[in-house]
Amino acid sequence: MVDKRFQDSQSILVLSTILDLALAFIKVLVGWLANSHALIADGIHSLSDLLTDLMAWFFIQIADQEPDADHPYGHARFETFGTMLLGAILLAVAATIIYDAVLRIYDIAAVIVPGWSALLVAIVSIGTKEWLYRISRITGERVKSNLLIANAWHHRSDAFSSIVVFIGVGGAIIGIAWLEMAASIIVALMIAQIGWKFGRQSMAELVDTALSTTDVTAIQKHILNIEGVQGVHSLRSRMMGAEVLLDIHIQVNPSVSVSEGHHIGEWVTRGLVQEFPKIGDVVFHIDAEDDADAEGRDSPVPIAPLRSEVRAILNDAWKHVPMAESISQVTLHYLNDGINVEIYLPRALLDRSDHNAEDFKVALRAAVRELLWIRQISVWYG
Repeated sequence: MVDKRFQDSQSILVLSTILDLALAFIKVLVGWLANSHALIADGIHSLSDLLTDLMAWFFIQIADQEPDADHPYGHARFETFGTMLLGAILLAVAATIIYDAVLRIYDIAAVIVPGWSALLVAIVSIGTKEWLYRISRITGERVKSNLLIANAWHHRSDAFSSIVVFIGVGGAIIGIAWLEMAASIIVALMIAQIGWKFGRQSMAELVDTALSTTDVTAIQKHILNIEGVQGVHSLRSRMMGAEVLLDIHIQVNPSVSVSEGHHIGEWVTRGLVQEFPKIGDVVFHIDAEDDADAEGRDSPVPIAPLRSEVRAILNDAWKHVPMAESISQVTLHYLNDGINVEIYLPRALLDRSDHNAEDFKVALRAAVRELLWIRQISVWYG
């Protein structure tokens, strides 16, 4: 089944393309027949809308593709890139309108009075482009497509330029030609503001700008309310199209099992996705304590050895401790300032007259007193 988001986006873009092409043709033709240079320029502006419609269609097609081996997070950033290009086009259109207005101010005496038909086409263009703006914006907000929303604002920029044509043509007809140039500059500045907004937002997403402090605080507060969570740190966020991606370090009780710690993380993920609809993916790391200072390749905190090396050191230290060879299991708890060691022995040893549990524990601790990274030793029978 074709994705409904894709269908809705394509329907709006096809409609926009057809109307932009028709408007561009009518504006250029009537502008030429009615001696309206402003209407011809507006027709060229409509052609730029046609270009952005095609660009939006192209990038949304790519963005809606499923994740693959080369793009495991999906293709949403292609839509972001398209939005950035669209913002750049809006800025370019604004600069062109301002440049054209300044040239006409310097040569205002050469302006030919246009015919009344140019006013009629301008009114039709205003109504059509405003309608396209509204349905494109509503659809973009419903399917959460920044590109469609940006394209909607481009439709409104064309409606503004048609208003400029209406004012300019009307002013020229009644002998106030400078009104067209003044309105052109004002509208161009409005278009530039819109282009800058979308370009800045897209650039922020492309360089992995984090969510706002308010959003991050709300997410942290929600995580801390999940049972079993003792702390949260190193929360990293970024946007991928309309979705938010999170990387989180969650602190849990050091004594819980690996599976329970992972289960707590799954509950955190489920809660975040339900509470914050924009969150699309959560990667969590379970910590026994706040290890923010120990994270990263350049951390000043030395990393403790792995199990095989620890067991070899402990076996060598305990080789003269009676009954040490009966140890059946060793569990290691890695913490910032060392390792907590839990050892397990058969319960039957407690019934032997030559074995005292307390003396055995004291002997184990005495044998490793020089190993400063051993924080604690616990002995269990069972």
